[in-house]
Amino acid sequence: MLPRRERTHCPKGQIRTQPASQAMVPSGLLVTGASFAVFRGLHWGLQLLPTPGCAAQDRWKWRNIFVSLVHSLVAGVGALLGLSLFPQMAADPIHAHPPWARVLVAVSVGYFLADGADMLWNQTLRQAWELLCHHLVVVSCLSTAVLSGQFVGYSMVSLLLELNSVCLHLRKLLLLSHQAPSLAFSVASWATLTTLALFRLVPLGWMSLWLLRQHHQVPLALVILCGIGLVTVSVISITLGVRLLVSDVLQSQPHRFIPGHKETRRTRTCWDGKLLTMDGSTLNLKD
Repeated sequence: MLPRRERTHCPKGQIRTQPASQAMVPSGLLVTGASFAVFRGLHWGLQLLPTPGCAAQDRWKWRNIFVSLVHSLVAGVGALLGLSLFPQMAADPIHAHPPWARVLVAVSVGYFLADGADMLWNQTLRQAWELLCHHLVVVSCLSTAVLSGQFVGYSMVSLLLELNSVCLHLRKLLLLSHQAPSLAFSVASWATLTTLALFRLVPLGWMSLWLLRQHHQVPLALVILCGIGLVTVSVISITLGVRLLVSDVLQSQPHRFIPGHKETRRTRTCWDGKLLTMDGSTLNLKD
């Protein structure tokens, strides 16, 4: 017989989950697999729909960002609601969580796997290796929560970053569909900068401080993995904020910077109905 999962009841009906039994592993893998299939299906389904405006020049990029937007909405809003309704997850990020929180983390694992597969299918390894490395670290960390039933609360805090990604993806879609400058783009731009501070830098700071203080409760391998991930994402996020500030606020041509869209001398973007060739490359970020 499989060992029975131990659990104790916390205030407000919350369940404090102890180390998961083997019976919980298949359910986590099932949710992850289902999420992978849904997001891959969404990638394929969008190929049947027309791509708006000048985004037709890069149809795959449009589809990829749109799917990322869907995931960011689900994960970001879910994490915010979850932490608001169950603040115990932040008080005890190792053990305390409602059952559905683990499902949300598994959904995110499935998305990052699906997004990695999509990049490998549509880009060369040289083009995608940066994001693939990012996805590998994220999947490794989130999978620990899915398979063990621990650190789910910590993973939910990390999913708050997706609230900033919602604004970031909307901004990129507006750029790709030739909507800059416009009121919608200005709102998306300022929302991106605001949520970057509130839902990216603040959670990253909290996660780093918690890991430093509670490192004795966390396996050394996981401390190293999370530490590398936190440092990497923090540096990228600060760099992203500076570039967005310069591009959208200090310069008169904000359309020149498309974070997450790698550009070379051959890359072209649409502006005022014309195709412009731009040099250089931009920060590759999508999480």
